[in-house]
Amino acid sequence: MSFRTTASVDYVEDVSPGSGALPPRAWYASSDADSHSLNGSWRFRLSPAADTEDDSFAAEGYDAGDWAEVAVPGHWVLQGDGEFGAPIYTNHLYPFPVDPPRVPTGNPTGDHLRVFDLPDGWPGDGGSVLRFDGVESCARVWLNGTDIGEFKGSRLPHEFTVGHLLKPSGNVLAVRVHQWSAGSYLEDQDQWWLPGIFRDVTLLHRPAGGVLDFFVHASYDHRSGEGSLRVDSDVDGRVTVPALDIDVATGESVTVPVLPWTAETPRLYDGVLTTEGERVPLRIGFRTVVLEDGVIKVNGTAILFKGVNRHEWHPTKGRALDLETMREDVLLMKRHNINAVRTSHYPPHPAFLDLCDEYGLWVIDECDLETHGFTEQGWRDNPVDDDRWTPALLDRASRMVERDKNHPSVVIWSLGNEAGTGRGLTAMAEWIRDRDGARLIHYEGDFNCRDTDMYSRMYLKHVEVEQIGRGLDGGGLKRRQLPFILCEYGHAMGNGPGGLADYQRLFESHARVQGGFIWEWIDHGIKDERYGFAYGGDFGEELHDGNFVCDGLLFPDRTPSPGLVEFKKVIEPVRIEGDGADGTVRVTNAYDFTDLSALAFEWSYQVDGETVEAGTLSVPPLGPGESAELKLPTPPADGRGAETGWTVSAVLATATAWGPRGHQVAWAQMPVGGAALDLVTQSQAPVPGARRITLGPAVFDARSGALTKIGGVDVTGPRLDVWRAPTDNDNGAAWQPDARYGPLWRKLGLHRMQHRLDALELADDALTVRSRVAPAAGDVGLRTVYRWTSDGTRLRLTVSVVPEGDWKLPLPRLGIRLGLPASADRVRWFGGGPGESYPDTRAASIVRRWDSSVDEMQTPYVRPQENGARSDVRWAEIGGLRVEGDPSFWFTARRWTTERLDAAEHLTDLEAGDTVWVNLDHGQQGIGSQSCGPATQPQYQLRAEPAEFSFVFSEVQD
Repeated sequence: MSFRTTASVDYVEDVSPGSGALPPRAWYASSDADSHSLNGSWRFRLSPAADTEDDSFAAEGYDAGDWAEVAVPGHWVLQGDGEFGAPIYTNHLYPFPVDPPRVPTGNPTGDHLRVFDLPDGWPGDGGSVLRFDGVESCARVWLNGTDIGEFKGSRLPHEFTVGHLLKPSGNVLAVRVHQWSAGSYLEDQDQWWLPGIFRDVTLLHRPAGGVLDFFVHASYDHRSGEGSLRVDSDVDGRVTVPALDIDVATGESVTVPVLPWTAETPRLYDGVLTTEGERVPLRIGFRTVVLEDGVIKVNGTAILFKGVNRHEWHPTKGRALDLETMREDVLLMKRHNINAVRTSHYPPHPAFLDLCDEYGLWVIDECDLETHGFTEQGWRDNPVDDDRWTPALLDRASRMVERDKNHPSVVIWSLGNEAGTGRGLTAMAEWIRDRDGARLIHYEGDFNCRDTDMYSRMYLKHVEVEQIGRGLDGGGLKRRQLPFILCEYGHAMGNGPGGLADYQRLFESHARVQGGFIWEWIDHGIKDERYGFAYGGDFGEELHDGNFVCDGLLFPDRTPSPGLVEFKKVIEPVRIEGDGADGTVRVTNAYDFTDLSALAFEWSYQVDGETVEAGTLSVPPLGPGESAELKLPTPPADGRGAETGWTVSAVLATATAWGPRGHQVAWAQMPVGGAALDLVTQSQAPVPGARRITLGPAVFDARSGALTKIGGVDVTGPRLDVWRAPTDNDNGAAWQPDARYGPLWRKLGLHRMQHRLDALELADDALTVRSRVAPAAGDVGLRTVYRWTSDGTRLRLTVSVVPEGDWKLPLPRLGIRLGLPASADRVRWFGGGPGESYPDTRAASIVRRWDSSVDEMQTPYVRPQENGARSDVRWAEIGGLRVEGDPSFWFTARRWTTERLDAAEHLTDLEAGDTVWVNLDHGQQGIGSQSCGPATQPQYQLRAEPAEFSFVFSEVQD
């Protein structure tokens, strides 16, 4: 057997999907046929170009003893401590010249070798298949020196017949993987470019008479309560479902009473497909998906998607996910009330869909297709409108549908994402409808809905969603008669997203608007000793899109962000509302299918933020959409003179597959009575001195009027503060035409405000400091008056602010900042918590008493930015100082200045200083979603208007 001394690589730039692979078929996790995993440590050699090395490495007996080793599944750029190149992140720009189907000569190519023996007892009859579940982006395969084929389609399975090539021991499997190929033009999917064999490699025995392909058709008639089952199989056999007393031949239909499958009630029936040579376990879910009355219905009921977009990600393994990581994702989703996943922007590992079937999630299964980079040239040469590429597009569509067609969780097929429009997409839609008419088709870019069953958009403003819900969006008649979803909204980049509660109110108000999918599930930060988590540009990429790859509801280590906690509250499936003063509560079932019998309801009564008594609340098993008015007990404590209120929660009555008994599903707080701040009404006179002024427990600098001490507590400041380290949503995206406040604030100079002392006035009852706070080079300012009074033990500050000049921008924040010694560590407060909240991200904020350390109050966004504010704070204690608000205030404490936070690019840039900086804010600008979506809505903007607010300071008495 001879090998080329120079590699032929024409296939790399061939627009065809490949050669040698078997037709796609249904995926199943197990059968009684033998299988052998080839995952593990492989020998590896990296070459700088596709044709640098010859093919001799594929020969039997080749000595690869000096090669490195990599883990498969894995990406070589995430292994070898940088020896094998580096990741590249771009949002939509191709990191190579756009000249389809050509790719650079400098094309990193990884040769992989695995020598394996067949397991003892490996059958000699029948045949064997070699299966690759995912390789990026193009691979050529040899087994025992024989070239068996090559393929593209990174997130799709490919199988090869190899039984005739196998031997009992010393089998040599050689795989050459190219980072770039013609297929790369179809995979421009806002993620890290990560070459390698990143999903499983498996050898499968295919016994004579074994299962080839099969299609489980399991529908449900909600009127009769019956399910119809037919399993079509390429090889004749029988289908048995013991729980339903079903035993029928393949291809034969049977109708029996069943319990349906939904995302809320994921009822699966265990069955078996038996052919002459193989038994394949089946997990059958009966459900019917239709487009009816202008809405998407499952089992006769319109559904509301409360979903997320999910890229596959692990901070050290990239897209090479193991089963437990996938299970962790699903459990986190279920525990945060999420009911749907869009598999952006490619089919996930097939085991993930098994988990969606088992635990219950609606799935939009998206094809491995995106050509977003062609937008830079007005979509010229876009492959989806070029007939030469249509076979590759159809191959990708068929491999998705055939692999995943037996999953009841998959209710919608998506043609891909951000690939423009064209004949190729139409061909895909026609093929899918012909193969599977029992599911609907999605594609966001088809605004006229020529090929789709729904109108889908991204990142629309709330007012636009309202117009669509009311049928006032225009467009053709067909589109206006279709349901609408936001396939992406609520861009979860950094601090945010804001405005989710307002979106949800729109979803629940208009039948046509059937929910949406947050972008996205997890930050794609890469674990890195230098930065904590690295993002675009941290690996020296020529082109990159920075931390735009960190836009998830989970931090890279899968810790829930405040955004996920907020989303859970916003989409909770039980609505609890009431008037605490009259002791009534209204409970509404917001599930689509299930009653409330699985939930227990609890009440607790708080006095000044502390629970004084708790009990259970009897709630009938309300059906979907039903409500009940209930009476709470007589208040269990005399709360006169204090702030009082009820908290009512819905929790799991018993453990489920995804949550423990007592897991909180929904909650609400209902105030009963409020307590007024005990104001400083009798004031001592300030006592002047040569260097200091004393007023009650406070000491001020005699020249500047700056507060320096309250009792035994040293204080730096306070003084007016309007700056915050801009969030990703403050900064917005460069392509957006709307005002992006972060850059505008910086241009105005709000990050470098100057404070001018205009007057220091001592009176019999107050110390008054008059100042003007303004940025250099501008003619706008904030006329600020600080008025200090004291009753002898407490110190009251009243701040009056009057804007001067033509303020065209809202303010980032409005309040005061002060410094405390570094020893200030523990924080106690009565107000919103436990995590951060802002004007449009406060649905999940629970008002009660909280305790934390200063470090624990920080939210570790991958790119540091404004974070950690607690809303509705009545009082807070830190470092021996007690602060009370009039009215309540926003409280933030951190061990670095806002300026240091603003300058930091990574968490590792932040080092604790000698001062704990505390912000006491009268107002905060909302967050919005402008890192990719709409800006902060007008009602959450902090306008530059006259304002007055007060704080009362005192030393904490132990």
